Amino acid sequence: MSDQTPPGTPGPEPDPGGPAPIEAGQAVAELQQLLLATENITGFLEQVAALAVKMLPGDVSCGITLRRDRGTTTVASSDSRASQVDEVQYGHGDGPCLRSLVTGQVVVVEDLVDDDRWGGYRVPALGHGVRSSLSLPLHAGDAVIGALNLYAAQPRAFGPAEQLVAQRFAGEASRALELAVRMAERSEMSAHLQAALASRAVIDQALGVIMGQNRCTAHEAFELLRGISQNRNVKLRDIATEIVTAVSGQAPSDRPRFP
Repeated sequence: MSDQTPPGTPGPEPDPGGPAPIEAGQAVAELQQLLLATENITGFLEQVAALAVKMLPGDVSCGITLRRDRGTTTVASSDSRASQVDEVQYGHGDGPCLRSLVTGQVVVVEDLVDDDRWGGYRVPALGHGVRSSLSLPLHAGDAVIGALNLYAAQPRAFGPAEQLVAQRFAGEASRALELAVRMAERSEMSAHLQAALASRAVIDQALGVIMGQNRCTAHEAFELLRGISQNRNVKLRDIATEIVTAVSGQAPSDRPRFP
């Protein structure tokens, strides 16, 4: 059985008792709103997983797998079924979502009852109520950084129409995820810069105290401060804080002063 569903294979009829799937354009707009409104990447991905299941009819679950330094992990899921089925694949080292992550290809399982591509994964996944699935790679530039995994309780849930909708959504999700990662990196860099500036402000105050007490240059004051830090094995900022507090009777301000 190939990874792609044969052309012309019909998907299941929408469940008349369930909510109508949302339109692709609406999903893209919601992704953009989520990116602006969510404070962290984990929260953003949880909302992406919840939005993905609204795109398709039927009893569908979604899990999002990302590469990590020491392997892969499910960082978000629409429900426990998705996360449990993902974990089954991690335990066996193979499965549709891992295959999509490794190959960068869309992987379709029409009916797990008849699909023996992943022997150890098949029976546990059926036990969790999964009959069909669709795994789509998530890209950041040229690299595959994760996979969007859709699981359905009914067989042949992902025909050509459903695959097209899901692929478009995965493409938009990839772009949003890449932007979210960049925003997080910049936020982290900004936090590091603010911390560095705060430390610099305290150290500058201590240097002023040392220069006044020893009638020395700024360079000589810094060398003296650094020598104390090394001898006592205490951070430079902590030594500076002690000096300023001892002279002024209160903790130094950590706000940098600009002209």
